Amino acid sequence: MNTPPLEILTFSPSLDDEGERLDRFLAKMIDGATRSRLKDLIKAGHVRRQDVVVQSPNARVRQGDCYEVHLPPLAAPAPKPQNIPLKVVYEDDDLIVVDKAAGMVVHPATGHWHGTLVNALLYHCGDSLSGVGGVARPGIVHRLDRFTSGLMVVAKNDAAHHGLSQQFADHGREGPLTRAYTAFVWGVPPRAQGTIETQIGRSPQNAVKMAVLKEGGKTAITHYEVAARYGVPHDAAGLQTQISGGVAKVVCRLETGRTHQIRVHMTHIGHPLLADPLYGTGFKTKASLLPLGLQQFLTRFNRQALHAFLLGFAHPITGQHLEFTSELPKKMKKLENSLKTL
Repeated sequence: MNTPPLEILTFSPSLDDEGERLDRFLAKMIDGATRSRLKDLIKAGHVRRQDVVVQSPNARVRQGDCYEVHLPPLAAPAPKPQNIPLKVVYEDDDLIVVDKAAGMVVHPATGHWHGTLVNALLYHCGDSLSGVGGVARPGIVHRLDRFTSGLMVVAKNDAAHHGLSQQFADHGREGPLTRAYTAFVWGVPPRAQGTIETQIGRSPQNAVKMAVLKEGGKTAITHYEVAARYGVPHDAAGLQTQISGGVAKVVCRLETGRTHQIRVHMTHIGHPLLADPLYGTGFKTKASLLPLGLQQFLTRFNRQALHAFLLGFAHPITGQHLEFTSELPKKMKKLENSLKTL
């Protein structure tokens, strides 16, 4: 039997990471890896700095260093039903629409074998969901990032899975699928609305991140519209202001469905999402320009400011058009109310 190869990831700390513990830095960079597992990997010699093995989890990282992590493969256990509360928006014999909370992982993966949306769905739906579309991700036809909240539809049988998968593959270009997200971003885009079209693929510098690539990526298209501006004069939107460009509420609609697409695209045009732990770290200094109360709120926000508020599709069995909306979660609503005071 062939042994699965090691997964090799490389990371270079930024100035913001200077002096951070190695295990804590890697836990932030490797999605789904727990600090306890990373400590074991470091002690076992699976981490190198400039080709030299580092075996101290509390070693301090430095800007400019290059860390190489050798991740042994993990056997993926079959997901188990768990009695986890779900916010069900709609359900029938063929599908279920849920409003996913921020912090919930969609399907089991390294570091998150339990407590996922799939575990909750297996308990809620029973045997009807098992194996639909595959054992590892039963019923899943699309996903949201762990710290993105909002609407998701899940298939409960193979026919529904096939019909929904076709609609998501088309991404609403010609079919009935509609998806829209609310995002709060740093600065105000100079145009009230626009389209971002690029190639997106895995970042050559950081395997955890996606990036806009000149070649080798997949086409990604995001349409955006500025819905509100905060901290900028109402009659001079887009000018430099007392908080260096303000903050904007943006509605994004997807024409493709790449990993981290909205987060990557808004960062690409210079307007990353507030509190984005992966793509917005370069904007930490902007937070210092906000009122103290809002600064403190953002430090506790612990999620990117992104919510999937609109989901529409044709019922895969009946053909009926279904459309659902979701209000901003309490934390994002509180953020919006605080921004209105700027």
